[in-house]
Amino acid sequence: MDEYLSEKEQLEKIRDWWREHGWYLVGGVALGVAILVGMRQFSAYQEDQAEAAAAIYQELTLAISEDSDSEALSLLEQLRSDFPSSPYTDQAGLLIVIMHLSNQSTRRAADALRYTLDSTSDQHLASIARLRLARLLVSASNHDEALALLDGFEPGSFTARVSEIRGDIYYAQGDVDSARAAYSQALNDEQSVLVDRNLVQMKLDDLPALVVPLVQQENLAEEDGG
Repeated sequence: MDEYLSEKEQLEKIRDWWREHGWYLVGGVALGVAILVGMRQFSAYQEDQAEAAAAIYQELTLAISEDSDSEALSLLEQLRSDFPSSPYTDQAGLLIVIMHLSNQSTRRAADALRYTLDSTSDQHLASIARLRLARLLVSASNHDEALALLDGFEPGSFTARVSEIRGDIYYAQGDVDSARAAYSQALNDEQSVLVDRNLVQMKLDDLPALVVPLVQQENLAEEDGG
């Protein structure tokens, strides 16, 4: 039994165990230290990358405010090239849309939204880009493409906004009944707080009144007379 071993025998047993298992212990400790150091270095690297992307984004914002369009586009390309997965790159893509729209360039604004929609890993931001692109397409009378965008994703908390845009599309296509149903759905949706309810109600009220077919009118008259 171990408790009856002499001190010399116990020491020799420890030495034997160390010769057999000691390198595993040392290796495990070294690996743990290496992982810890690596995590800290990676965290520091991420912080440096975020700061660098933020600095370029601020420059881009300033360039747009000063109407330096070419500089803004150059900074956007730098963000996309050097920091493709940064949230600052996504936000810059949305910001550049405003610049294009102020220059009356609907096509370039739509292209910028498509790029952000296809490249971002942020699903919430992707939904925002999709809805803005759909509205832009409606204003450009590209109704079929706008509907395809709305049919191609799960709206989540944006259901009311989707219904409002559908109403705009149906109205533009002359489908008044579908537009009325879509606007009503937007107003009655659980997420209706995310739309301008007064504006949607105005759109609904401005729709032409329901037209009762002549045959149905005659049937109603017969029922009243009968």
